[in-house]
Amino acid sequence: MMKRTFSAAALVVLATLAAGPSGAADQPRPVPGSNPIIRDKFTADPAPLVVGNTLYLYVDHDEAQRDEMFNMREWLVYSTTDMKTWTEHAPIMKVSDFKWAKKDAWAPQAIEKNGKFYFYAPVEHDNTHPGKAIGVAVSDTPIGPFVDARGSALITNEMTPKGPHSWEDIDPTVLTDTDGTTWIAWGNRNCYIAKLKPNMIELDGPITEITPPHFEEAPWLHKHGKLYYLTYASLDRATQRDEHVSYATAPAITGPWTYRGELTGSGKYSFTIHPGIAEFKGKSYLFLHNADIAVGDQSGAVGRRAVTVEYLHYNPDGTMKPVVQTKAGISVPSR
Repeated sequence: MMKRTFSAAALVVLATLAAGPSGAADQPRPVPGSNPIIRDKFTADPAPLVVGNTLYLYVDHDEAQRDEMFNMREWLVYSTTDMKTWTEHAPIMKVSDFKWAKKDAWAPQAIEKNGKFYFYAPVEHDNTHPGKAIGVAVSDTPIGPFVDARGSALITNEMTPKGPHSWEDIDPTVLTDTDGTTWIAWGNRNCYIAKLKPNMIELDGPITEITPPHFEEAPWLHKHGKLYYLTYASLDRATQRDEHVSYATAPAITGPWTYRGELTGSGKYSFTIHPGIAEFKGKSYLFLHNADIAVGDQSGAVGRRAVTVEYLHYNPDGTMKPVVQTKAGISVPSR
């Protein structure tokens, strides 16, 4: 199994790339912890998972060429124990491992439950159930390999008939509540939530819509203190061109959800953005992506994006402090 450990600085040696879309080869070597955190390939839609002393970061990998919008066929995972040095592991799964899917390895999330690791991922279903669908895979370790846990989709487009288009069933996020129940939320333009059965591969009850203001896609569920948070890519179509990040809070995972406004602005050069939040070794982090990267002669684009990370802070009332996206990232001390 392929496994590579590298710091942000060492990535300059591993690939001919630039610190920005210009592709200039004479850029200074990046400081460990600065953004983007992965520089030798195009990655997006970061989903962190903390297991003991290690943070695992699941991403999708875009191999789009020239004017191609997306070419995403596999999912990758990286790990760190210090948030500055990242280990790249072998690809954990390909879209072709879901035999019922035909393309599009899009934004995933993984969770640990009952001694196993469950991986939820959106794909394009074959013609038996047209549209986007969500599959679930399982592994004994956080670095996989993961295998299809059902042999069929967990969620298909027919299960959410209210949606305005065929790609609303994307971007799953999963959270286990304090009572041990696990919930899954997902969506594009509409946001849905449902409870999972203890086996983690079946829904346990109805699908409920919880769409907050300006919701576009990329929901992320987490809990901090007594509050539940639904953070997501937002778009005020009347005033904004690119997605921002907004959030809502609730006293219970079932709601009611209160809109709290924007957490951060858009990612540089990127129409999309995708939040992932984790608490690790006493600090909170917000993972995002932008398109401020070049790899070889390929500049950042709609699909060719780069994962970033910033410190995240909370106010005494539980609201999150606005986050400014930076090149320095977490290479500087938290304030």
